[in-house]
Amino acid sequence: MEDNKDGKLMEETPVVIDVQNVKKKFRIYADGSTSLKERILFRNRRRYEDRWVLKGISFQVRQGEAIGLIGENGCGKSTTLKMLTRILYPNEGTIRMKGRVSSLIELGAGFHPDLSGRENIYTNASIFGLKRQEIDRRLEDIIEFSELEDYIDNPVRTYSSGMYTRLAFAVAINVDADILLVDEILAVGDASFQAKCFHKMQEIKAKGTTIVIVSHALDRIEQICDRTIWIEEGVIRESGLPRNVHPLYMAYMNEKNQSRAEREQRRKEGRKAAENETRRDNKERTGQKREGSGEARVEKVSIQGVDGTEKNSFSPMEPFVIHIDYTAQKKINNAVVGIAVYRSDQTYIYGTNTLIDTSAPVALEEKGQIDLKMDSLPVNNGVYSIDLALHRPDGFNYDFWKEVCRISIADKVQTAGIISVSHRWEIH
Repeated sequence: MEDNKDGKLMEETPVVIDVQNVKKKFRIYADGSTSLKERILFRNRRRYEDRWVLKGISFQVRQGEAIGLIGENGCGKSTTLKMLTRILYPNEGTIRMKGRVSSLIELGAGFHPDLSGRENIYTNASIFGLKRQEIDRRLEDIIEFSELEDYIDNPVRTYSSGMYTRLAFAVAINVDADILLVDEILAVGDASFQAKCFHKMQEIKAKGTTIVIVSHALDRIEQICDRTIWIEEGVIRESGLPRNVHPLYMAYMNEKNQSRAEREQRRKEGRKAAENETRRDNKERTGQKREGSGEARVEKVSIQGVDGTEKNSFSPMEPFVIHIDYTAQKKINNAVVGIAVYRSDQTYIYGTNTLIDTSAPVALEEKGQIDLKMDSLPVNNGVYSIDLALHRPDGFNYDFWKEVCRISIADKVQTAGIISVSHRWEIH
């Protein structure tokens, strides 16, 4: 009932951003002439193509609503934001905006390096439409927010890049805009200043400011935004509540990344086969980093659900099984089986082996299977790779296989950090 009531109230609020069938193209030249002479002499060489970045998007934003624009690099989300700020204009379609607009896109674009921080506050704030008297009233708040009291009368050219962007952010965030446009700039300054910026954004939203955010930080969008718009190849693919749209986007990206990895894998295999057609060991066939004596070898690794079905996508709290088929030249009595899990940026997440868990080596037959049953992998959304090793207790490798397989973790809600912790809130 409450959701319906909120939705009805939202429908009654006025539309302040109206984007209708907007299309945008950029002309890409094959060879760029740099002088008038070159343009006249080689005008026939001025080949170009029209690249359509936006192919007809439409959406509305109501007063006080916060929306997030997500999508891959190059999908058109930043271009959309720049058209809302009137830095760019559409080739087709219309954009209507109502109210004072403040943009956190090109921070400090109006700063003069030889002027002091205080003087630049006045010049930059005037760009946002503030009068001298309004800037006078807000000056101390801007300086205090930037945390640059000791440097505010120094020339901006003496500022570090972090000080520069902090001052620009402080100006843009304190102009009392009706509409705030934000493009990937919430990571300004150190951790404490970032937290202050984020809380300021929440305060601005609570006051009824309309906000449009472009970001890859889905957790930030979920904490601020009422709605997410997913742009894919210049069109809107999904629009709705962040907790509904983000899992679809993460699943799509995980699948695309996996397909890209598989294509790269096939290219590696083709190159290795061409280099040496007469010798193809398992390392060359798979394209994986692999080493060891070969006395015992992993033949196949698969990830399965508890029902035995092979799959590679799970929720953080879902159990799964790593199933290993192996062979050995002869029975080995002093073996250790181990795994390591890495995030896509090679951050080490987790590792264990049979010696740690049982305090004794295991025996490997000439042919057999090994199952490692995991109750869960409580990490945040992403694709994780698994390293597998068969080795002696002293570390001598029979078979070490790096990135033998990958597992995708996808949850409905994207939280911050590395691990996913089961929790609940109780308000008394």
